Amino acid sequence: MSIDRETLLLSEDAMLAHDQGRGHPESPARLRAIRERLAARPVAGTRWQTPRPAARAQVARVHSEAYIAVVDRVRGQTVRLDDDVTMSPASTDASYLAAGAAIDAVEAVVSGAARNAFALVRPPGHHAEVDRAMGFCVFGNVAVAAEHARQVLGVQRVLVVDWDVHHGNGTQHIFEARDDVLVFNTHQSPHYPGTGGLLEQGRGAGLGYTVNVPLPAGMGDGDYAAVFREVLRPVAAAFRPDLVLVSAGFDAHRDDPLGGMALSADGFAGLCAAVREVAEETADGKLVLVLEGGYDLEGLASSVHACVEVLTGSTPPRAPAASPAGEATLRRAVAQHARHWKLG
Repeated sequence: MSIDRETLLLSEDAMLAHDQGRGHPESPARLRAIRERLAARPVAGTRWQTPRPAARAQVARVHSEAYIAVVDRVRGQTVRLDDDVTMSPASTDASYLAAGAAIDAVEAVVSGAARNAFALVRPPGHHAEVDRAMGFCVFGNVAVAAEHARQVLGVQRVLVVDWDVHHGNGTQHIFEARDDVLVFNTHQSPHYPGTGGLLEQGRGAGLGYTVNVPLPAGMGDGDYAAVFREVLRPVAAAFRPDLVLVSAGFDAHRDDPLGGMALSADGFAGLCAAVREVAEETADGKLVLVLEGGYDLEGLASSVHACVEVLTGSTPPRAPAASPAGEATLRRAVAQHARHWKLG
């Protein structure tokens, strides 16, 4: 298999050194479990790459100078930045590496050096606001990568798909006034952080380019598949992104302790297949996944492995039909987003 048809996997040992203390859900064990699963069951058609840390200027495209100065200043210390974010002595370097891995993944895919890519990183990023850490997140890794693609790599339109169980408030807020980055979120609601309502659809030039589909607890493989089929696919077809980025959180897994959803590893594979098809149809296959949440180690490792198999070309099992509750929720979302996009 030639290099340009391989799936690139990016990770680095230094990200394991980000340690928020005993009992914290976002632990080094998460990334270790993923890497051990991929080592024990290698997926043909993948190759590994060690990422480079992001430069300060690259992070500053989406975060304030004052906030970056805080993250830099606590290097080598143990300091709490947020109720859910504790910086250990190695956390600042891990944060720059996580953002850098997302950038390296995008560069490889946009240049054609890789078929697609998965940045296996921590700390995660989609809750990080312009000026503060939040919800286990320090830098907005996907947002940093999207801006790099726009400002440096000549990408005109970026689609961000966030399937984490928690709404990606940071990514939404960074891009919600723009029409060159469309942010699509599925998430449990009501749930942390309390944002991502159906009526949050962007503002100004970005009106309609924030697409939220909040879901009640208990939604499973068929419910998510229906949302991706009936909302994401037509919106993406109209938006015509040049690059697709995924905030790939796996805490909507049925066994996850921080969520209340019912997705299986096969269900996540189905979501990955849906975004792969969107990328193939609109963006010449340019697709990058960046790890967000997922706190049941077995559910996380098996779901990531299933997605990597899809990235290399496998076909996941067919999803079941949506549940009655899922169908009702979907109808409300379609009615709302049809104000801006041709749906149904």
